[in-house]
Amino acid sequence: MTRPVGPAVDSYPAKLPPSTSFTGRSVRLEKLDPRHTDDLYEAIGLPEYGALWNYIADGPFQDKEAFIPYIERISKSQDPYLYALIDQKSNKAMGFFSLMRIDQPNRVVEIGFVVFSPLLQRTTAATEAFYLITSTVFNDLGYRRFEWKCNDLNEASKKAAVRFGFKPEGVFRQHMIVKGQNRDTAWFSILDSEWPALSESFEKWLDPQNFDAEGKQRSTLVAFRGN
Repeated sequence: MTRPVGPAVDSYPAKLPPSTSFTGRSVRLEKLDPRHTDDLYEAIGLPEYGALWNYIADGPFQDKEAFIPYIERISKSQDPYLYALIDQKSNKAMGFFSLMRIDQPNRVVEIGFVVFSPLLQRTTAATEAFYLITSTVFNDLGYRRFEWKCNDLNEASKKAAVRFGFKPEGVFRQHMIVKGQNRDTAWFSILDSEWPALSESFEKWLDPQNFDAEGKQRSTLVAFRGN
């Protein structure tokens, strides 16, 4: 009796996230460090930004005194491994995200812990930051699968995942309890075989010629993918 099996795959492990910085035209990614605390508190930690933390296991924060030890703690984490997003014009940290659930043997990693300043959301810098980290995941670290998971109620996150080229894989019902609330989790992924075409669409979208004098896009990222 025989049963089907998957194709053979090289079994070398993927690499761990690097501590080096990644620089684009509008944004720079740096390993999260306590030196980013002041900028991050002003960008995402103030009480009026409490809604940014709705779908994050931590936060919001009552004041800066509560925020400081939080950044100190998560900056030491190896999984999730966090990066601060630095605006190139102001040289200030405007948010952070992480590579997490790092599975080196199976070469699978997830983007998560995404908290961006409202000033960074839906900007060229946010898209470029995603492009920089995804290029690193596939081209430099050797992962086969890049995952995006979010609360199924988080419509903005789900739209961003699709815009960036992640493919929806379904919803894990009653997957987690977060802050005493049920979380159904929507799953998305990009495979290494899909990245070359997606990378080309990002490069075309990020080309300065795709933006007018006011910085508005001429063609959408999705248009460059042809879907």
